[in-house]
Amino acid sequence: MNATGLKELRPLALGELIDRSATFWRAHIKPLFLLCFGFELVNAILSKGVQLLLERTSPVLKMAQPELQARMESDMTGVLFEFGTVMLSFCVLTVVLIWSYWLSAIAVARYVVPLQLGESARPSDGLRRGLHRLGSFTGAYLLTQLWAIGATLLATLPGGLLLGLGLVFASGGANSRAATVASFVLIGLGFIVAGLGWLAALLWYFLRFALLSPVFAMEDLSAFGSLRRSGQLISGRVERGFLGHVKVRAMILFTIVAGILLAVSLVSGLPVWIVRLAYGNPFDPVAAAAVPQSLLVPAELLQVVGQSVFTPLALVFSAMFYLDMRMRREGLDLERRLDVLPPSS
Repeated sequence: MNATGLKELRPLALGELIDRSATFWRAHIKPLFLLCFGFELVNAILSKGVQLLLERTSPVLKMAQPELQARMESDMTGVLFEFGTVMLSFCVLTVVLIWSYWLSAIAVARYVVPLQLGESARPSDGLRRGLHRLGSFTGAYLLTQLWAIGATLLATLPGGLLLGLGLVFASGGANSRAATVASFVLIGLGFIVAGLGWLAALLWYFLRFALLSPVFAMEDLSAFGSLRRSGQLISGRVERGFLGHVKVRAMILFTIVAGILLAVSLVSGLPVWIVRLAYGNPFDPVAAAAVPQSLLVPAELLQVVGQSVFTPLALVFSAMFYLDMRMRREGLDLERRLDVLPPSS
């Protein structure tokens, strides 16, 4: 073990945690890029393949608004079935993309944490660790999806009840002005409450399992053991005050990271938007279908490169937060320092 790597190993304030993560990312940008580029490229290929497949098999995605309205009047069931197939396909794709993102987080954490502990590590070590834990991690990830479904149903239930009540008023009071107004109000409130509930469930999901990947990267636990361990690390509080709550600290930290990644995603996606805008309204299915893939694919590859450069920053944040929680809860920094002290006479 390299003792010099432990000189700054200690619990960090939020600002220090962000600064150290950014410093590590800048110092190791090349190996981190190499770790994440393969995952980003595979994700882009999957997304592109699903998009092209749906465009060929679902005519509703290429119809202009008047044509779509005419199709709905003549074949409402067929249109709804095609839209349902599209939504289901994108939901499955989202599940796969999140799985790939967290798998890349395992690889990055296996590279970041040992270096912070004064040990040697190579990018290939992270990839081997990800492949070694692939089965148990996939099982744990599927369990998190069941938790996510339950949390989403529970969080959106009040909004769903308001929507249902609004529909009851709309169907039962067609000739009453008061019933019509009440139905509009209830349906509007239902959409707002359901949307807020969905956002709350999404935030809870990512906070609850924020440290699952670093746990898989550094600890040899089963799928259930890793879920329990990540929940223990992200729960409770580590110091006094409002910021002492672990979930509050994690929410602040990951909100900052999400803001950075959103800005980077917008910038790296500019070539794609420029190409689409050159052929008309990018939200018009007809104009979007007219964009030649020979121009669109290179622009999308530039976006993949940009994301591969900056996405590791979020994964480094996650690994650093895991390390900070272990130091605050278990005194990992003191334990490692004792390991390198020479024996007393």
